[in-house]
Amino acid sequence: MKTLNLIGWVSGGIGALIILLGLLSGIIGKGILPISHIVNYFQIANSFFLITIALFIVVNRCECNKK
Repeated sequence: MKTLNLIGWVSGGIGALIILLGLLSGIIGKGILPISHIVNYFQIANSFFLITIALFIVVNRCECNKK
């Protein structure tokens, strides 16, 4: 379960990094990644956050069953 927990944290970190890239892209007015609109950064980050939430739920449910 530690591996799934680590993958969840990494996924959350990637989502946060993509949001920061989207904000930076909006401030400077240029695309950092080959993404055409700023809103698409947030849609991509949303997917990573959903993966993070799902993994944390799985890890917590499995740890509750061990007790």
